[in-house]
Amino acid sequence: MLEISEPNIRDVFAAHREISKYLPVTALYRYPSLSELLDCEVFVKHENHQPTGAFKVRGQINVISNLDERKRKNGVIMASTGNDAQAIAYAAGLFGVRATVVMPERANPVKTRNTENLGAKVIFHGDGFEGASEHAEELASKDGLTFVHSADNPPLIAGAATVMLEVIEQLASVDAVIAPVGGGALAAGVSIVAKWFDSKVRTIGVQSSESPAAYFSWKERKVITKDRNSTIAEGLACGSAYELPQKILWRLLDNFVLVSDEEILAGMKMMIKNTRNLVEPSSAATLSAAIKMKEELRGKKVVLLLTGCNATEEQILRALSSQETNP
Repeated sequence: MLEISEPNIRDVFAAHREISKYLPVTALYRYPSLSELLDCEVFVKHENHQPTGAFKVRGQINVISNLDERKRKNGVIMASTGNDAQAIAYAAGLFGVRATVVMPERANPVKTRNTENLGAKVIFHGDGFEGASEHAEELASKDGLTFVHSADNPPLIAGAATVMLEVIEQLASVDAVIAPVGGGALAAGVSIVAKWFDSKVRTIGVQSSESPAAYFSWKERKVITKDRNSTIAEGLACGSAYELPQKILWRLLDNFVLVSDEEILAGMKMMIKNTRNLVEPSSAATLSAAIKMKEELRGKKVVLLLTGCNATEEQILRALSSQETNP
């Protein structure tokens, strides 16, 4: 198996030039109520304002734009629990490429419906992401499609990293940035840019304790699989970590925390109340992590990546009825 080269800052700037043709800069707001709550300056980067309601569209536009004409003509396929599915459907539509997405059988219905509305073909297979991914690879080989990996993919990581370039342009200084971690592409990309900008910027990842494969891979410095992979935050649900983002995280990520699903739901409620934005569970995990790290972050300038808003009605109702965390 060929080793995949890590994306570098030049790749991120190239991705930024391409992506800026199609996506506007998303808002970065300071929230006094969250700042008071956490006793630090809290800024929220609103990737929920992307056309697909999540940051993933950055990476997929960069992926599709890097394909040659033959691959574009044949079409692409990937596996996703939801946000990548919408993103590749949107990106493929921009370039006139046929897209197929394999999703778990119990995938988020909001994300499923949006993916189909954006023009992608959706196939349901398996109980979780890993089963869907295996089936997508089989179909790619059978039907001559280009398989798009959701993590071990340099153009995808470089595209995701552009969110941090925007943060740097919008904010004169940053002490810490917190990113949710599923496959790890976003946290890896953010870490590349943050450390290039200022080695003192602390990069922090967060994952659900109900799906901790990436967390334990980072802790143990080896790619591992965990049987425990059931969380309300499907964007954080990965039964196995991935080599390319993990290698970047091992070198550049300063801290990685786990939060419970109950803490995620409480963070979701608090984010909705304080920002007046719709938030999905994986996005709310960044606030949950900040609450858990309050003492460490006290007095700092902290950026929370609000990565998506594609929550189901059930998730919203559970969040609104949850018990808020008292930092």
